[in-house]
Amino acid sequence: MIELRGICKSFGKNLVLDGVDLTVGAHGVVGLIGPSGSGKSTLLRCINLLETVDAGTVSVGGVELTAGGTDADKVRQRIGIVFQSFNLFPHLSILDNITLAPVRVKGIARSVAEVAARELLDRFGLLNKATSYPDRLSGGQQQRVAIIRALAMEPEVMLFDEVTSALDPELVGEVLSTVRELAASGMTLVLATHEMGFCRDVADSVAFLHGGRIVEQGPPAQLFGAPTQPETQQFLRRVIEAGRL
Repeated sequence: MIELRGICKSFGKNLVLDGVDLTVGAHGVVGLIGPSGSGKSTLLRCINLLETVDAGTVSVGGVELTAGGTDADKVRQRIGIVFQSFNLFPHLSILDNITLAPVRVKGIARSVAEVAARELLDRFGLLNKATSYPDRLSGGQQQRVAIIRALAMEPEVMLFDEVTSALDPELVGEVLSTVRELAASGMTLVLATHEMGFCRDVADSVAFLHGGRIVEQGPPAQLFGAPTQPETQQFLRRVIEAGRL
């Protein structure tokens, strides 16, 4: 479903991604782990062209997105992304937040979009919040609405960029359960996360980034249980010492 080849990205003189190769199969769940500044978020943003790549190719569903003349807006209709911050429109109700893009971008009738939005809200236990405004919801509920809003566009792929990092610890579980449900449903997911235990449980494959490169990648049991690279070993040792795995 996703194929990255030789991805390089710099910001000024700062080389953030240095020749990254990554393949994500259809219905696969890939976790991206590594220290802050290793390039995880930038890599996610390159997949849906929120960041242009300096070199390399990005393909989704067999279509090369980095080819000349690619319509980035069309690309983003196929690839949902959820960020650390919720980015909900504060002046719109939850229902209006969810239906805005399907109606404005895809031209779906509002009545049809509302039915689909209510079904998603019901699926994730938030139907009773449809007429509420974002400031009436907890952080965990707002992040779940952000996920639902992305799902309302019926994407082929979902990208999650540290979706729990802005939440209080007691709210993390409800968001992770939503992501877990998506993984179980067979949706293709790429997760940049510091939640090591969750990544180990839900991902099919885990990639460890260090210095803008994927230093090591493999099944969770192998990467977390018997990492082969010194950088991975040192990172996981610190994670375990911090009680995060």
